[in-house]
Amino acid sequence: MLQSLHDITVGSQLVGLVAGSPVTVLAVETHGPTSATITFRGADGKPDDSLITEGDLARLSLTVEQRWTFDADAEMFRLASEARRMKHAHLSDPFAAVDTAAISPYPHQIEAVYERLLEQRPIRFLLADDPGAGKTIMSGLLIRELMLRGDLQRCLVVAPGSLVEQWQDELWEKFQLNFEIMSRRGIEESRTGNPFLEKNLLIARVHQLSRADDLIEKIKVSEWDLIIIDESHKMSAHLYGDTLRKTKLFELGEVLRERARHFLMLTATPHNGKNEDFLAFLSLIDPEQFAGRVRNGQVPDTSNVMRRLIKEDMYKFDGTRIFPPRTSTTAEFELSPAERQLYDAVTSYVKDGMNRADELAESGDKRRGIIVGFALAGLQRRLASSPEAIYQSLRRRHDRLVDQRDELRRLAATGSTINVIDLPKGINYRDLEDFDFDEYDDEELENLELTIDSATAALTADELDLEIGELAQLVSLASNVRASRTDTKWLRLRELLRSPELNDPATSRKLIVFTEHKDTLTYVADRIRDELGKDEAIVVIHGGIKRHDRRDIQDRFRVHPDVRVLVATDAAGEGVNLQTANLMVNYDLPWNPNRIEQRFGRIHRIGQNLPCHLWNMLAVDTREGDVVDK
Repeated sequence: MLQSLHDITVGSQLVGLVAGSPVTVLAVETHGPTSATITFRGADGKPDDSLITEGDLARLSLTVEQRWTFDADAEMFRLASEARRMKHAHLSDPFAAVDTAAISPYPHQIEAVYERLLEQRPIRFLLADDPGAGKTIMSGLLIRELMLRGDLQRCLVVAPGSLVEQWQDELWEKFQLNFEIMSRRGIEESRTGNPFLEKNLLIARVHQLSRADDLIEKIKVSEWDLIIIDESHKMSAHLYGDTLRKTKLFELGEVLRERARHFLMLTATPHNGKNEDFLAFLSLIDPEQFAGRVRNGQVPDTSNVMRRLIKEDMYKFDGTRIFPPRTSTTAEFELSPAERQLYDAVTSYVKDGMNRADELAESGDKRRGIIVGFALAGLQRRLASSPEAIYQSLRRRHDRLVDQRDELRRLAATGSTINVIDLPKGINYRDLEDFDFDEYDDEELENLELTIDSATAALTADELDLEIGELAQLVSLASNVRASRTDTKWLRLRELLRSPELNDPATSRKLIVFTEHKDTLTYVADRIRDELGKDEAIVVIHGGIKRHDRRDIQDRFRVHPDVRVLVATDAAGEGVNLQTANLMVNYDLPWNPNRIEQRFGRIHRIGQNLPCHLWNMLAVDTREGDVVDK
């Protein structure tokens, strides 16, 4: 406390004259012994003055002059200096994030981050390079660079469930970014019940968000510096007439876009072949630029919001190509007479059933008609898969219709009827009208098909009797083909297994076989085991295998020299690094061409040194052949 006004001198630091900070005294003008005018400079640098009296001295004090002793911990001083240098490193080093990360980036990755993304303010971009080009690396570089520039504290990554742990691992190992994976347990343990408010670096599963209204409401009250969506092509919408039908994932994308200052979407397959759908997808980036319909058959210019780079245009710094050559071959085969008889009979059955389903829909029972149509379409897809898949499907359908007929006769006396099959939770019958397979993983698809595969247009016990008799004949045909164990599709695959390029001991090449259905996966895996004569030579992955077990299987396939073949459903089709293999077979062709590219990207990716070969198995003169032609 000051004793008199004379204690206040020019140049002293006076505390208490202005709230919040000390001031520097510039001049003192006394008005007798009891008052004075103090001219001072505050924290804002502007001069000001104030009249004080002796009564004000009790609240005023002088700061003690700071004397530097230079006796602090030298190591702590070095760390603090280094932290300050890194904070401002981008001012002198435009590639600061590259220098602080455990990566050796390629030119196309540098160009994407530093010449395309960071040049935008705010970032609104679709990065659509080919599969395996390192989009996770580019995302990590962007996050780190924005952090170094003081432009990012909060980041949300939204990815398929099978990839969230891979995202977490790579962001930590390569960029020392400590992201947390959102879980229901984490939500319950959060203080506010909303981890989107409490966590600054978070990874969330896309399907978990899209199917939970409570989580979407939590997202709507959060704000993010950057949101990254991996495999964003799943967020699709389809135009029918003048109506844009949005999937749940598309609606989630709209919510995320509005909560982010910077918004980055990642996909290797942005276009599904329909310009109208592509335009709708781009509206997630810029709803104003890409609103409405395609005009004159052309999508508006996308160069300011999208980069699409194919592997053949990616090079190392020395000018050589990053990726080895890749070839794709359609391995055609003709059905045997027995297989053709089964194929034609089942196709005829499906066609007649579709016609009856259409009649149901037109007569007013649209819900039942759509469900029946979806069930029969699934039967057609399984017919093209394998004798095992179609046999098991026909057998299950036959047995369930027998149960329905017996139940219908039991209820006949009361006049009751059996209700149409209930759909799994979260699926509406309208979802089946134009079903988006990308919105569900293969385990969910398998469960859906098994739930409704007995849906029928038959309304009476007598009608069911007729359909059951037809199914019994189909089951018999399928059983004979299955028992012969000489189906031509398998024989075509066996030729490849016996080829020199797969049996050269000097190369020890590995093969991945993709199937659509679990029944086919089991069937093919068993036949390959018999062919190779070694149980340990083959491993399998499907949606029913838990994620940590799936990772162990992938690691065994990559590392163990005795494991030569992986048979998998699309549970191994996205975001997985399997470049230790360079041979792939699509035993079943998906009806979405984008999924073929996603699958091939599992082996033809950065780190692959051998030429990659893909064989697509296709029976000629079939519905599947028509799909391939389309």
